[in-house]
Amino acid sequence: MLKKTITFLQMIKFEHTIFALPFAFMGALLGSVAINHVLPTWAQIGWVLMAMFGARSAAMGLNRLIDRVSDAKNPRTKGRAIPAGLLKIGEVIAFIIFSFVLLFWAAAELEPLSMKLLPIAVVMLVLYSYTKRFTWLCHVVLGLTVALAPLGGWAAVTGKVDASAMVLYLTISFWIAGFDIIYACQDVEFDAKEGLHSIPVRFGVAGALKIAKAFHLATALGFVLLLFLANLGWWYIAGMIIAYLILFYEHHIVSPTDLSRLQTSFFNMNGVLSIVVFTFTLIDLVVQSR
Repeated sequence: MLKKTITFLQMIKFEHTIFALPFAFMGALLGSVAINHVLPTWAQIGWVLMAMFGARSAAMGLNRLIDRVSDAKNPRTKGRAIPAGLLKIGEVIAFIIFSFVLLFWAAAELEPLSMKLLPIAVVMLVLYSYTKRFTWLCHVVLGLTVALAPLGGWAAVTGKVDASAMVLYLTISFWIAGFDIIYACQDVEFDAKEGLHSIPVRFGVAGALKIAKAFHLATALGFVLLLFLANLGWWYIAGMIIAYLILFYEHHIVSPTDLSRLQTSFFNMNGVLSIVVFTFTLIDLVVQSR
């Protein structure tokens, strides 16, 4: 049972929850302070955590299930749980259903708006894995899907979505889409051969990296807008500056002719960025509440 559990966690890349979870909490924090004028309760944070785990687990399970044929052909992904025979299709389907149950349960315990937005989230979670089959905008769809985490966190504790919430949503969308473009550069030859769509396939690696930079410039602008819309202070500014340095370094260590440090760019840098922005935002809000 322990071995099987570890296999499931490896399948969904549980450690990568660090990308979206801090921003889900950040959305809950900013929304609660802006609308309710208090920090969210521990109960609300717990339900947001459960919703995040359910949504992400369902999304990754669906992705692995839908992509199992192409994953088996790709040398980089053929060792994944389903192609390698470590998990049966029926087991993965059961896991996906269980994950959706967690998501629905958590949403029902939060603000009513969470349940109203849930069908949109489910459709986008399912849709993303198919988009690479017909559009190179698949990275944008992924960004809009993953960024539902902070938007959902905001709506879950406030029951509202305002301009600040949408700025946060679009900011994280551009961030996710940008680093997914970078990540996709390593599969450009395989994707082209298999007829799969991506920005690196459509515009080449050099063009894709330029588009990723443009997306991350939009992310940087979004953080600035959020500073003024959410009335944040110096602690947030400090975190924002660190985030900018991380984004700069992320693009500095990859180039069209050298993708050897791409894994560092994708995993390490983006995980650090999400933690930094959340932590400094939390400090800022706690300091202002005193």
